[in-house]
Amino acid sequence: MLSGAEERGSAFETRNHDGQTTVWVVIDYRPAEGRVSYARLAQESNIGLVDVVCTESEGGGTDVSVAYTLTPLHAAGEAFVGEFLDPPRYARMIDEWQAATSAVLSPRSHGLVGIPREIPGAYEGEK
Repeated sequence: MLSGAEERGSAFETRNHDGQTTVWVVIDYRPAEGRVSYARLAQESNIGLVDVVCTESEGGGTDVSVAYTLTPLHAAGEAFVGEFLDPPRYARMIDEWQAATSAVLSPRSHGLVGIPREIPGAYEGEK
C-alpha cells in the first residue's frame, strides 16, 4: 500500500514477472455492491482502467467480471496492450487470476466460479 486503506483514493503498487511497476489508484469502491474500479499506470508502458464486478453465482460461490481499458504510452506499450487484450492470452490471464485468488480465500468459501471470458475494455490506440 502506498496510501489509504480499502477506499476511494487509496493507492498501491504491484510488480509483474518482468519487474515492471504498476501504480494503482482506487477510483470506485462499493463492497456492498460487489464493485471496485481502479486507474492504473504501468511504468513506461500504458495507462488504463480496471473494473471488477462480483455477483452471487446461482450455483454458489461468486461470479467475477473483470474489464480492462488500456491506452499505450508509446510503440512498445502499444505492442504490450495488443498482446494483453488478445482474447486467448486474456483468458489465460483470467484463469491464472482465478487460481491465485481462489488459493487465498478461506476454506469455507466456495471460491470463484464462472469467471466470464469477456474481451476486456476498448482499446482505441495511442492518445
